[in-house]
Amino acid sequence: MYDVLDSRSVLEVLRPVQDPELRKSLVELNMIRNVNIDGGKVSFTLVLTTPACPLREFIVEDCEKAVKKLPGVMEVEVEVTAETPQQKSLPDRNGVPGVKNILAVSSGKGGVGKSTVAVNIAVALAQTGAKVGLLDADIYGPNDPTMLGLGDTQIVVRSTDKGEVLEPAFNHGVKLVSMGFLIDKDQPVIWRGPMLNGVIRQFLYQVEWGELDYLIVDMPPGTGDAQLTLAQAVPMAGSVIVTTPQTVALLDARKGLRMFQQMNVPVLGIVENMSYFIPPDMPDKQYDIFGSGGGEKTATELGVPLLGCVPLEISTRVGGDSGVPIVVSQPDSASAKALKAIALTIAGKVSVAALTA
Repeated sequence: MYDVLDSRSVLEVLRPVQDPELRKSLVELNMIRNVNIDGGKVSFTLVLTTPACPLREFIVEDCEKAVKKLPGVMEVEVEVTAETPQQKSLPDRNGVPGVKNILAVSSGKGGVGKSTVAVNIAVALAQTGAKVGLLDADIYGPNDPTMLGLGDTQIVVRSTDKGEVLEPAFNHGVKLVSMGFLIDKDQPVIWRGPMLNGVIRQFLYQVEWGELDYLIVDMPPGTGDAQLTLAQAVPMAGSVIVTTPQTVALLDARKGLRMFQQMNVPVLGIVENMSYFIPPDMPDKQYDIFGSGGGEKTATELGVPLLGCVPLEISTRVGGDSGVPIVVSQPDSASAKALKAIALTIAGKVSVAALTA
């Protein structure tokens, strides 16, 4: 036990406290900073690896318990901040300036709620204080502007010495770029692969994204040109596969997952959407409309985590149609809680990968 209450004794008593995911000392990771002693009050800054740290409260509690063991300590004040680590660069791919981590949200087939999951994950991460962008790479069916309440937004295109640059739209804490901003509402996009390849690269490199902790890319369904372009252009922190529990969705989800693995993109896990239906007039009831257990079974078979199961609620659809995602409109709903938990889990996995790779 230390006889003198000073910054050194505080750091030493905190040394055994570990980051639960990295399993390393907070002190050794330089996550404890600005230790100050004022009489019996000890204050310091805890620098987490993501604003969306899922274990934030547990880490703070462990720190407080450790410091209170020192003689003379009457009060402990912990200021919590975060510094999201940057994903490792790759020699044959160009990162996006200012963007630390690029994440793909993908699915093997359409109709599984991939965009709903992508939008709500982006907003949930922003709610934690993270800087978040959303790239709507579903060029043929761009729905993200509607889901973020930006359907009537006119984005600005500026000329610079490096060419034209797009300024993303912004709502609910998320910056958004989408083909939906560049075409009329009823105008179909009838493009071949090379044109699609070009616009995705423009959305990556000719947009003023600024400083972002996470750039979420909402991919189109399938395993086509958009997925290839993204995986070959930028170093990716990982991909998330969205499916429903039913067999036909799971069969296609497996293909999408294997595609990312073959392209050396880490698969962070599977999200089972529409896992079960909750009737609004009977919130204690659950109906397995699309079957049950498919996501967990597939995740086990393919050796990847099941990130979470999101129920089917009418309010989720209403939120998407009205432009107020369910994590904003009904944060205490079962769907919102599931989506927030998934977002935190993804953020944790991204930080661990960046710091241990």
